[in-house]
Amino acid sequence: MEQNMNNVNGQAANVEGKLDNMGSEKKDEILSSFDGFKDYLGGKVSMGQKMGMDEEQLANTAQKAGDYLASKEEPRNREEKLLQELWKVGTEEEKHKLSHMLVKLVG
Repeated sequence: MEQNMNNVNGQAANVEGKLDNMGSEKKDEILSSFDGFKDYLGGKVSMGQKMGMDEEQLANTAQKAGDYLASKEEPRNREEKLLQELWKVGTEEEKHKLSHMLVKLVG
């Protein structure tokens, strides 16, 4: 159980590295439409649940992904633009709550 928790925590900490290493073609495929983004995030949430992550851990991971996307990727559609604008003006607590909502949206 402890090893599983360490693995889960390591996964969350490695989000930015994985996104950095993802090819631009794959990023474009995922981010070109909001449905594509939701499908991708939904797959990652499902994988996390199978690994034993609870909603809080999933939201923490989603928040790290949100931080990365808001600072390093240009929005490719209106929905992503709205999420980026909300992310820019939100406090850490608000970003965390938005991350919970995104996990629920795709779960």
